[in-house]
Amino acid sequence: MSRNRKSGTVTIIPNLRIIDIAEEGKGVGKADELVVFVDKAVPGDVVDVRVVKKKKNFAEAVIESLHEKSELRTDPFCQHFGTCGGCKWQHMSYDAQLTFKHKNVEAALQRLAKIDTSTMEPILGSAENKYYRNKLEYTFSNKRWLNKQDMPVAESALENGEEGASAEKAELEMNALGFHVPLRFDKILDIEHCYLQAEPSNTLRNTVRSYALENGMSFYDLRNHEGSLRNLIIRTSSTGEVMVVVVFAYVAQEQADGLMEHLKVNFPEITSLLYIMNQKKNDTIFDQEVITYAGRDHIFEEMNGLKFKIGAKSFYQTNSMQAHELYKITKEFAGFSGDELVYDLYTGAGTIANFVAASVKQVIGVEYVPTAIEDAKFNSALNGIDNTVFYAGDMKDILTTQFIAEHGKPDVVITDPPRAGMHADVVARLLEMEAEKIVYVSCNAATQARDLALLKEKYEVVRIKPVDMFPHTQHVENVVLLKFTGSTSLEVL
Repeated sequence: MSRNRKSGTVTIIPNLRIIDIAEEGKGVGKADELVVFVDKAVPGDVVDVRVVKKKKNFAEAVIESLHEKSELRTDPFCQHFGTCGGCKWQHMSYDAQLTFKHKNVEAALQRLAKIDTSTMEPILGSAENKYYRNKLEYTFSNKRWLNKQDMPVAESALENGEEGASAEKAELEMNALGFHVPLRFDKILDIEHCYLQAEPSNTLRNTVRSYALENGMSFYDLRNHEGSLRNLIIRTSSTGEVMVVVVFAYVAQEQADGLMEHLKVNFPEITSLLYIMNQKKNDTIFDQEVITYAGRDHIFEEMNGLKFKIGAKSFYQTNSMQAHELYKITKEFAGFSGDELVYDLYTGAGTIANFVAASVKQVIGVEYVPTAIEDAKFNSALNGIDNTVFYAGDMKDILTTQFIAEHGKPDVVITDPPRAGMHADVVARLLEMEAEKIVYVSCNAATQARDLALLKEKYEVVRIKPVDMFPHTQHVENVVLLKFTGSTSLEVL
């Protein structure tokens, strides 16, 4: 049994064996009766850890020294691992990642919904586990995150009594274009190479940074809300099209035009070159005007012979290849015969609705975001689909008794809510509707389990299949098929 060793206010737990991994991606060990969550630890590791936070029954810790390496441990492939908040599991083999994702989904369903997972199907891994994302958003900041190995130029200049050019250089060295450092909203990690999105993503980002520095464009100050450059959004599609959105804050028009023209000339492969002037105190662009500098105001994605229009504000699954697999599983679970009325809740841009439309009588999609519904309607028209109807509004307000009476009781409900899961009123409405089948797609097994526990009043879970959309992270999608039982009985149909 491990004993704590204290040095001042520092608590060290020696020779802690990591036995599991938590839903948030941290390794789990036990010291006496204390559960210890250890950052960057892999099941099978034996480590000395330093406690950074302690509660009554658990503690959070970091590795001080690694005595035994787990056979599941592998070398991280990214130079930014450990500082960047993404790809936190890249120090673990991909097969091991899939094993623990499957296990975490299973544990959530058993613990929170008391569901029998004995027939749970194996997790579907992603064919590509690098460069799999079709969208990335980077942030500009004049407060770069400095790693221990960094030598702050400002300190060197002060020590040597230097002024002028050195001070200016020090200021430039603090500029960054990259990702937020976890728990530090005002610090940005300057990214050299990211393994999440294929070229031209890295070249585009590095070119924008170089141009901005060479031309004296100011990077955004997240605390004082000032500066020219705020965000850079890059979207790509399986069709080879590229969208670039530059988000400016306080910038002279000639400076903005200079950067946009530089991108236009040097990257002829850009299909859609856009910019936004956002001077709000938050980064959301949904209420901002999108200005087309060159090309179209959208790109196209293709899936299963269907085309989907993607604008700057459009939602589309970020792993295009795996999204196709996810939707095929959703369709298979539904088991359509051809004459079903389907309600597609949280339809987004109508991707699932249009994907299944040819296999059913009619699909009614409901989504909170009006612009997404406009995309959904456009995508149906684009593909010659005439058996879809879409409505924008709050789900719990739209799904009224009158709405169901007007449109008909659904045979199948497909629901793909955000991470927070479904509102309790929506779950109650599903219980009232009594559709024969519900296919529940979720990116959060815990909130999905919470909703499934409520639906057990009238439904039985008959199929479960996790799908890995986000390699090297702890996140996982899960598809569940529920069948109507008509009572609280959980007997097998």
